[in-house]
Amino acid sequence: MPYVITEACINVKDKSCVDVCPVDCIYEGGDQLYIHPDECIDCGACEPECPVTAIFPEEDVPGSLQAYIAKNRDVFKSDAPPARPTR
Repeated sequence: MPYVITEACINVKDKSCVDVCPVDCIYEGGDQLYIHPDECIDCGACEPECPVTAIFPEEDVPGSLQAYIAKNRDVFKSDAPPARPTR
């Protein structure tokens, strides 16, 4: 199961998680960061680096944030998918 970035990242985009991701599967959207579900290797390196506790393993996403599982998947299928983060 991939990791998922949820609501707490909106308008924060700290990018600490990007620095530790060994496979560069974290992308930057207009309002938040996203983890590509097909590229994530489930290593968990990103989760403890998030200063706002926005990252969860898919199976542990809290009930009130379940919509972010689909949001993280669907954004990569859109006409304007997120891009590699800028520094």
